[in-house]
Amino acid sequence: MTTETRTSGTSVRAQMREALQAGGQGLARLAQAVLGAVPGSVLPVGAAIFSGAVTSRFLESYYASSLVALAVAAVVGSAVAALCVRRTADRTRRFLQRWYGIRLPAVYGPLPKLESDERGHWWTGYSYHRSRTVAKYAQLVHWGLRDRTTRAELLWLAVNPVLVVVLGGAVGLLLVLGTVFALSGPVPANAFGPMSPRMTSMALSLLVGIGMVLAGTLLAPYAVRGYGEVARRVLDQDGRATHAQLTRRVAELTETRADAVGSQAAELRRIERDLHDGAQARLVAIGMTLGTIEHLMETDQEAARELLSEARQSSARALQELRDLVRGIHPPVLAERGLGDAVRALALDSALPTEVFVSLPDRLPAPVEAAAYFSISELLANAAKHSGAEQVWVDILYRAGMLRITVTDDGVGVADPSRGTGLRGIERRLGTFDGVLAIDSTSGGPTTITLELPCELSSPRTSTSSAKV
Repeated sequence: MTTETRTSGTSVRAQMREALQAGGQGLARLAQAVLGAVPGSVLPVGAAIFSGAVTSRFLESYYASSLVALAVAAVVGSAVAALCVRRTADRTRRFLQRWYGIRLPAVYGPLPKLESDERGHWWTGYSYHRSRTVAKYAQLVHWGLRDRTTRAELLWLAVNPVLVVVLGGAVGLLLVLGTVFALSGPVPANAFGPMSPRMTSMALSLLVGIGMVLAGTLLAPYAVRGYGEVARRVLDQDGRATHAQLTRRVAELTETRADAVGSQAAELRRIERDLHDGAQARLVAIGMTLGTIEHLMETDQEAARELLSEARQSSARALQELRDLVRGIHPPVLAERGLGDAVRALALDSALPTEVFVSLPDRLPAPVEAAAYFSISELLANAAKHSGAEQVWVDILYRAGMLRITVTDDGVGVADPSRGTGLRGIERRLGTFDGVLAIDSTSGGPTTITLELPCELSSPRTSTSSAKV
């Protein structure tokens, strides 16, 4: 009960810490989105206002100065906005790729070439013009209004500042009001003391202010996610990003399938080699020994007894080799008692003192158990051979549809997948299940290797235990 309570308290603290970290990250990303929207909205508006004011100033004696100033402001503002369209869209695409790994390809249609006819007029692909300069700009306008990607970028230039004001304004309002309320909340002019109305009002103001700041911080990741979803829908109206993601996913699955097939073929060759060189050779030798015994039974019974003893020993060794081979394919303890007890059995055979903590709601799928078991086995063997460690810790947890395994040792560190095939083999094994391997190993240690495999369980039963071997 104490262990479960401690685990529950640790889990709640970890969740709160993760939520606050996500909130801080969301605030940083929201600030990036706000700063990224400033040039595309402020520059065109500022240029329009400035050019209109200057034009109105110079033409103040002209009766139509206001109309001319508005026309000049519209032209200048549109020109500056046109310069900001692609930069604003590209900046948003970089944000989404860095934040969520969503790549929005910018696929523009071909720009027709200007052609001159026998009269000297220029054909833009849409219309004729006498001046080449006019034709060039008319072509750009026509092309921009007809090209789907450019139209999406123009729409995003208008939607971006509105979206930033709505989402960023909601979060910013909570943060500002919470801070102001906490520092200068309403305080009645009564006596000051621990139980006085004034002190109570100050405490309530502080609590409400802190609550508003926390609410704004926790709301920030959702605001950023909404910003990213709207940006994706506006900038990728044709679903090209989805297609690109599917293509990349197919390539990843093809690679992991090839790795799985290669690993299976290598494992079959290893089993065949072990059977041929081990148990099969011993069984052939036992058969030959039994044939010799058959001939010696009537002539030399003493020699026959010695050969029978040797055959019995050879059969015992062949049986042990077969058991070892079966254990290498799929350990019986793993099949019968699950991952936790199988890892504890590994820890008992490990050359280093190993402490194992397991928190699994129920049995994992057999393929996931096998992948996790052999990965942990490889990591424990690496720690014993290369780390120079004195202690190893193995934590096996299942949370939110994810099996998370952490193997930590107090060795010299600098674990590097490029130095051998063990860690690369683990990566390939996990890749078959969409799992990942993360290594934190600095010079001087410690080394922490984390494995994550997505999987589903079938029963809500909880089994939490720890053991030191």
